[in-house]
Amino acid sequence: MPILDAEDSQYPENLLSAFEEQPDDRKWWAVYTKARQEKALARQLVQMEVPFYLPLVPKENMIRGRRVKSHIPLFTGYVFVCGDEEQRVKSLTTNRISTMLPVDDQVQLLTDLRQIAQLIQVDAPLTVEARLTAGDPVRIKNGPMAGLEGVVITRRGQARLLVAVKMLQQGVSVEIEDFLLEPLR
Repeated sequence: MPILDAEDSQYPENLLSAFEEQPDDRKWWAVYTKARQEKALARQLVQMEVPFYLPLVPKENMIRGRRVKSHIPLFTGYVFVCGDEEQRVKSLTTNRISTMLPVDDQVQLLTDLRQIAQLIQVDAPLTVEARLTAGDPVRIKNGPMAGLEGVVITRRGQARLLVAVKMLQQGVSVEIEDFLLEPLR
């Protein structure tokens, strides 16, 4: 039983898939929010019609002996805003933003966010990984995650695929069998 219904994780719905069709003056910004303000900021951005992406993942908790399901931000404190200068300034008026980080490589961030969205969509069990280290770059050959690219890492003796948002130096990993992978060299 969910505490609250799942909220919008992106606005508009086709933001990640139709970004190339957007006007050239739009840019991505990594917004660092005030403590525990990610979802509240997302609700206000929808009302203001400011495009954003907030990766949310389901989490189950026990509250007073009952199992409840909620949706929490994948990257604590971060919302990704995509807009022109006017929309950027409008989002700052929410008083929920601590810092707006400019994105140097717009294409790389969009690619990273699309891959994160695909992992969330296939309901893969994700583990957030911070401060990434280099490994072997790979691509998944087949299955529901086919085409995803990342780096192989080992956690507790198990192979995992690390998909990163390089700008934040954070990412998520999913358990993967090595026979599904092919090197990217």
